[in-house]
Amino acid sequence: MTIRSLLLATPAFAAFMAFATPASAQGSLNMLCAPAADWCEAIAAAFQKETGIRVSMARKSAGEILAQIRAEAQNPRTDIWFGASAETHISAAESNLLQPYTSPNMEKLHPWSKRVHEMAKGHCVGVSSGAIGIAWNRELLARKNLPVPTSWADLLKPVYRGEIQLPNPNSSGTAYTIIAGLVQLWDEDRAFDYLKQLHANVNAYPRSGAAPMQAVARGETGLAVSFNMEVASAAQAGFPIEISYPAEGTSYEVACMSIVRGARNATQARRFYDWYLTPAAMDIGPAVNQWHVPAHTEAKPDPRIPDLASIKLVDYDFAAYGQSTRRRQILERWDREVGALPR
Repeated sequence: MTIRSLLLATPAFAAFMAFATPASAQGSLNMLCAPAADWCEAIAAAFQKETGIRVSMARKSAGEILAQIRAEAQNPRTDIWFGASAETHISAAESNLLQPYTSPNMEKLHPWSKRVHEMAKGHCVGVSSGAIGIAWNRELLARKNLPVPTSWADLLKPVYRGEIQLPNPNSSGTAYTIIAGLVQLWDEDRAFDYLKQLHANVNAYPRSGAAPMQAVARGETGLAVSFNMEVASAAQAGFPIEISYPAEGTSYEVACMSIVRGARNATQARRFYDWYLTPAAMDIGPAVNQWHVPAHTEAKPDPRIPDLASIKLVDYDFAAYGQSTRRRQILERWDREVGALPR
């Protein structure tokens, strides 16, 4: 028996060959993905299995993805960008980094998904949504006899000194959504006055939007400002983490998907785009403990998916806060007035 015959007789190798061969025939897809790694890996694997298109996926935060796409503008290596807030995609589209596409599968998407597509002039589409809340570790707060915060004002209290983590807006789309939401809730000067006061209670500004919530889940810090779907995932995994929503109102995101201008595998990118805008693809998230509100109206309902209708949300202007100049202005002001403060 030849070496090849011996290999083909091995079940694992035979399965690999059966899977790998059609992928080679169908081409490949390079994807940058912003949500949790488990979700990114699951959708990449499911698409590859269903279509035979080989997927090369890298998980990065929103700011890192935007920076990479900007750096690759003259020679794009990325085909599809999945996840991250609409503002980030709109900023990229404004810089001519994305190509417009309208999928035939958009008819049964929620209005907020279609609205973002219109705002972005077809350069992205909403795939999921979630709201910003205050995450807290119930065991840690009980042990330290700390009250549960229910408002933005509560977070300024001296009892929370050194107990709060916020992500860094230079790399985290979550952080930008938080800050832009506060600006729209109040006004820019008041929002930055608030962030400067809050700085006294902040122990770290990690680069990832999920990192503060993860620190709360592990009991490394008492509080964080995070998206509710991230907190739901940690709670379902058994961590003692809960969430409350600021009484004054809070921001939310519409996470998007877009195709990079000049993509080498544009046909495969459009196929992924169409594939994800189906109920079956959107049902993958909950299957891997990701509880984002899906964009498709016929995705499976689940009580663990947060109910946005029960949360007081700001009237978030994705188009205005996705503009590159506005985004740069906010980030520069944060660096100058908050990030530069002594610790």
